[in-house]
Amino acid sequence: MNILQNIHAFDVQTFYWCMARKHRAKLTQIGRAISFSADGPMYALVAALVWLAGFETLVCVLAFGFLIERAVYFILKRGFKRHRPADALDDFSSFIIPSDQFSFPSGHTSGAFFIAFCLSEWFPSLNMMLYFWAANVGLSRIFLGVHFPTDTVIGALLGSACAAVAIGVLV
Repeated sequence: MNILQNIHAFDVQTFYWCMARKHRAKLTQIGRAISFSADGPMYALVAALVWLAGFETLVCVLAFGFLIERAVYFILKRGFKRHRPADALDDFSSFIIPSDQFSFPSGHTSGAFFIAFCLSEWFPSLNMMLYFWAANVGLSRIFLGVHFPTDTVIGALLGSACAAVAIGVLV
């Protein structure tokens, strides 16, 4: 248990450091747009565009991989039941209303890294842009006050792992 307490203490310290940034208001404003770009309906739009472009195998990878990712995500979310910063910290309110109660792992970050990994396999020239976007999705979730840093780190690992599994199985 001591290691979990140490991780949480580091997480809280890092979270407060992020919240104390000089340009936090601007980061929060930008974070809303970046976070919105990683909402679920955007992934359906990406899949539709990829399908229309004739990349049927990629669409199958996206569908299969998201099924795995969402299943593992919900198991972890309900298993750990980690409170969001607004519920775990005194005198803190997040800048947006999260869609669910618990914070671990970050679903937005997981989905973003899943998409970045999959699309990078088919379109390697977009690699840097996709991962830059995915990393900023994770950062936006912290700056919006709905996730601790480790929530986003594990979300990134979860999304990447699920993409690797889906590609490994279907390609």
